[in-house]
Amino acid sequence: MTVSGASVTPDVLDGLSLPERVALLRSRMAAVPSRGETASVRIESSDPDPVRSDFGEAEPKRAVRQRAVLPVPSALIDVLPHGGLVRGTVASVSGAGSLLIGLVAAVTGAGGHVAVIGQPRFGVLAAVEMGAQLSKLALIPDPGPDPVEVAAILLDGVDLVVLGLGGLSVSPTRARAVVARARSKGSTLLVTDGHWDGAELRLDASVHGYDGLGTGRELGRGRLRGVRLSVCARGKAMRPRTVRLDLRSENGRIEWHAEQHEQNPLSIAVST
Repeated sequence: MTVSGASVTPDVLDGLSLPERVALLRSRMAAVPSRGETASVRIESSDPDPVRSDFGEAEPKRAVRQRAVLPVPSALIDVLPHGGLVRGTVASVSGAGSLLIGLVAAVTGAGGHVAVIGQPRFGVLAAVEMGAQLSKLALIPDPGPDPVEVAAILLDGVDLVVLGLGGLSVSPTRARAVVARARSKGSTLLVTDGHWDGAELRLDASVHGYDGLGTGRELGRGRLRGVRLSVCARGKAMRPRTVRLDLRSENGRIEWHAEQHEQNPLSIAVST
């Protein structure tokens, strides 16, 4: 485990009981710098979204409230109801791993602290190529038999906690307790690889194409230059939103771009 320059090897963790693991994590968290450096964005948003009429005019909005959010890749801002990951909430991520890596990179790149739990194959190199700061990233690939407890502890000291459940399902009672802790601490929990009831936001990413692998007889040959993703956002009091993204390598860095689609006129088939 690595936390802001301090490290604990997996072998040491394996030899500790759960109370000893908790005590060790608490001592390491004391060395994490204050979250005051974190770039937290506060935006205005109505919840739910304003409804537009058939003529493109928005109906009067409900009372507008401000919610602090953690930054996300710029191409994802429009698909999220508040333009980022809302602090004090739980969200879930599934599908293509590039989405999770991009979210981590955006938060650490803006100065926020992130802990990634239970993800031994997390793409550190890809995160760096997306702009992540490794000094702001804590990796706990093997959290032991109770990763939820580890995540609850880390909510005290970092801005974003990524929790890999390894296929497990968290009971509603325990999920509510962790949600309450995240809300009180102003941290965000991002759950993946498992089932979590009550997530405010659910993001699913799927790959729908690659660039650079050739076509025709050259299919499968060449150098991968980009990945095309489809990201769908669902949540409470919001309609599902989907955006298609291009992830391309530009000047040694992976950049996110929203695809631009022309609206095709409605075609009607008439049989004669």
